[in-house]
Amino acid sequence: MTARRRGVALTPMETRLDVIVQTAVLADELGYEVFALPEGWGLDSTTVLTKIALGTRRIQVASSVLSVWGRTPATLAMAAATLHQISGGRYVLGLGASTKALVEGFHDAAFEDPAGRLRDVVTKVRALLAGQPARLDHATAAFPLRLGQPPAPEVPIWVAALGRRTLQVAAELGDGWVPVMVARDRLAGWVTSMREAADPRALTVAAGPLTVVDEDAGAARSIAASCAAWYLTAMGDVYARSVSGQGYGAEVSAIIAANPRPSPRQAAVPADAQVILDQLAAYGTRDQVREQLEPWDKAADIVMIGLPPGLPWGNIEATLLAAAPTPTAEPAASLFRR
Repeated sequence: MTARRRGVALTPMETRLDVIVQTAVLADELGYEVFALPEGWGLDSTTVLTKIALGTRRIQVASSVLSVWGRTPATLAMAAATLHQISGGRYVLGLGASTKALVEGFHDAAFEDPAGRLRDVVTKVRALLAGQPARLDHATAAFPLRLGQPPAPEVPIWVAALGRRTLQVAAELGDGWVPVMVARDRLAGWVTSMREAADPRALTVAAGPLTVVDEDAGAARSIAASCAAWYLTAMGDVYARSVSGQGYGAEVSAIIAANPRPSPRQAAVPADAQVILDQLAAYGTRDQVREQLEPWDKAADIVMIGLPPGLPWGNIEATLLAAAPTPTAEPAASLFRR
């Protein structure tokens, strides 16, 4: 069977450091192309990815994504160039505008003009990585400095975007696009529009479903549904608004009504909103998940296997084995394996 381009993506709610590293090592052994670790209000993505880069051989390690409000462009460029060296050129810098709840409630910053902020930060980070002086907007009388390490213009910058203006930033300035919570059947149309607006350089689309394998298909559904419902009810309004705009407004409303006190592990998707779960997730037995992933391979360049937070190790291992680029692959022995 021909190998597919597959990656692994975690959520910001996953904070079990040992499990994160163990998952990355297994993904590396199984031939996954990318391991993406976002940053929210828990672990620092760059330091964890440093540990992963030192414990893996070939997989790309991606900060997917870092908030453009949480670090200055200079700090982002320093981290990216450093991880580029540590990983032997395997680092991908993911940037996004984040959410109002996180920007204001955690970083104590005003969530104003997020698309403009995203454009400004991506532009300034790319210039610094190319060896150019810092672009100064406030301390204009200061002498602009360059990075004090070798330039790394080859570091790919992947942009997370869902809104019209942030999508434009991703198309114009990004080397890749990493959408979250985009319905499977809508993705192809979005990709076409993105590529029509994109810079002539290739735009890598890295997207995929929440994915859970379990011998009990009902148990797998419950886990996937909890995570999907949590995103739609408790992560501000950005994901609910986006999925509603994709044509699922009634179903989003049903999920919100069914979860007055949402929990990342106990939220639910009611039967009348089932279509959303089928669009955002792949769940069930090994063979069911493999079949459900096939349409994603036609829509994305790299299908990112999204693992819900708190997933038991047995489910993680079963999921990565089922969704691996070459499904017959078996993991080698690992010091990180329990």
